[in-house]
Amino acid sequence: MKEIKSIIHAYDEACKQGKQTALATVVHVEGSSYRKPGARMLITEDGQLTGAISGGCLEGDALNKALFVMAQQKAMLVTYDTMEDDDAGFGVGLGCNGIIQVLIEPLDPGAAVSPITLLREAAAKREKAVAITLFSLDDRRGAQPGTCLLVKETGGVFGAAPLLQDLLLHDASEVFESRQAAFKSYISETRNISAFIEYLKPVVSVIIIGAGNDVLPVADMAQILGWDITVADGRPALAKKERFGSSCSVLVSKPEHVLEKIDIDDQTVFLLMTHNYHYDLAMMRALLKRNVAYIGSLGPAKKLDRMLEELRGEGMDITAEMLQKVFGPAGLDIGSETSEEIALSIVAEIKAALSRRNGASLKWRADSIHPKDQSFMSQVKIDN
Repeated sequence: MKEIKSIIHAYDEACKQGKQTALATVVHVEGSSYRKPGARMLITEDGQLTGAISGGCLEGDALNKALFVMAQQKAMLVTYDTMEDDDAGFGVGLGCNGIIQVLIEPLDPGAAVSPITLLREAAAKREKAVAITLFSLDDRRGAQPGTCLLVKETGGVFGAAPLLQDLLLHDASEVFESRQAAFKSYISETRNISAFIEYLKPVVSVIIIGAGNDVLPVADMAQILGWDITVADGRPALAKKERFGSSCSVLVSKPEHVLEKIDIDDQTVFLLMTHNYHYDLAMMRALLKRNVAYIGSLGPAKKLDRMLEELRGEGMDITAEMLQKVFGPAGLDIGSETSEEIALSIVAEIKAALSRRNGASLKWRADSIHPKDQSFMSQVKIDN
């Protein structure tokens, strides 16, 4: 979602300067690639790029294609085959081995509904959404419908795809259930339209319990990643808005009231960093009962063990499932000493936990860094 927000900001700036723009979106991948379907890049007429569709190898050609799209005001589907072994091919030395479909769409500032208006709606609130992009693999020279529909989990529908809307809404509901993107090919006797049905989840929301000086680098690094940041502490002298970034929310609260002011979803993580045993204990007591993806406990393992034993002594049944989401001492083992190094290890551990990775060095990874994408295109027969 950070990339989407950056693209929206860059688009608004380009519009203020009267620049033409186009949006490139990876809509399908066969094999492996640096970026997965859903990667986006905004291109301006003077060559400014925001976002990325690869590790840097495709952007130059995509820029040239985008300039043509802006001139013609017609969307274009471009295929990049990085499986080529020829020295002139895109695949040489790139570390990827796949066929990448990129849709490049011209952006019209005057359009009531456009890819940008739909992405803006997706980013407006902390909600799960599904974005639908239509394209034709069979008729590349024909019209490419493009990014046309956004569906929110709360029920809002934005944009339209008149001929396929009912089917797309049904398939969007399946994507909400699976939490995974889907690729469909809708086939009739006269046409074949493919759809990238993309699951958009909110950015990570990191709730830092504590407002001491060691929290500052954690908040700074989380901000770089585009995460939502909330700092909560019972000490007004430390929990001050001016001590943290402008995008950081700050709560002055007793531990028993913190969760009353926070919405928790599957992208919400907590860090206990108050250096106050009783405050952290109260938060751990509350968090173990909630569906939280990650609870990081700063400090030695014996502190965490003591908290858990005290909670068991109160009669709390602490299950193995609960303990799977507790990380203490928080952070990856990278030899951290300074507060900045500790922040780096914690932020990296959060990312690994949410990605269901173990945080090990890539040197020891047996398979490809970018595993082959299983973007299976299922076929659906429809009436004309």
